[in-house]
Amino acid sequence: MSTLRFDDRVAVITGAGRGLGREYALLLASKGAKVVVNDPGGSLAGDGTDSAPAQAVVDEIVSAGGQAVAVTESVATPAGGQAIIDAAVERFGKLDILIHNAGTVRRGSLKEMSYEDFDAVLDVHLRGAFHVVRPAFPLMCEAGYGRVVLTSSIGGLYGNHEVANYAAAKAGILGLCNVVALEGAAEGVRCNAIVPGAVTRMAEGLDTSAYPPMGADLVAPAVGWLAHESCSITGEFLVAIAGRLARAVVAESPGVYQPSWTVEDVGGRINSIRDLSDPVVFPVVPDGHVDHIRYSFSRAAEGVTS
Repeated sequence: MSTLRFDDRVAVITGAGRGLGREYALLLASKGAKVVVNDPGGSLAGDGTDSAPAQAVVDEIVSAGGQAVAVTESVATPAGGQAIIDAAVERFGKLDILIHNAGTVRRGSLKEMSYEDFDAVLDVHLRGAFHVVRPAFPLMCEAGYGRVVLTSSIGGLYGNHEVANYAAAKAGILGLCNVVALEGAAEGVRCNAIVPGAVTRMAEGLDTSAYPPMGADLVAPAVGWLAHESCSITGEFLVAIAGRLARAVVAESPGVYQPSWTVEDVGGRINSIRDLSDPVVFPVVPDGHVDHIRYSFSRAAEGVTS
């Protein structure tokens, strides 16, 4: 198998001063990419700034013979997102790869979570994704090439306690990923989501003593492939945790058709309605939205109660 390289590719990686983002930056740079290392260097909750983390990653890349630049703007604002993308174009002349990894955590039970904490987490994870995707996407479409990797979470897929803000943001990322994939399909732009599990500073306060090896190095290769020109998929979600790689999908049961329903009918047939023994999956690209509607309409057109 030939070695996959990123020579002449320019990558923007948000949240790249520590943890997963740092690992992504070092990996792509080691394979020839020019990297914009974005990280405002704030606390886990998103407070404060510190240019040291991003600059340290840049220094490590440069000392190894690579090319990189540090950008400490925050993805939490449209202006910050624009500045991050502008830095890639101004320094390296183009943008080929966007990996949105930046994230913060503000925990609290649903009964107690403040509106401020809810918005603050969405600002970085979900709105932050849009703030960098929005200026990057037209550039990629104009160039006829692009790779976008957005970061979701098992919290976004399945929820978790005391992180309603984080879970909502990470679920929203999946919807955004789908749209980028759909609208980019004809333009040479592919977009997928990574669902990573790794012991980073986001695991602070958790007992990880019984965990298997869960370093960021076990996630980075999947992100590297999703960011590479050889990536053959779009609109998909890859799970990477403790050495396991898998695909996550939205699936439906075939469902039950009746020409009319009562509340009692729903209760009486709920087991059949929920039966996932033969799941139906509609790939995002070329048009999962339309395929879903077509499938549902076909059941009505058949007119046979099932």
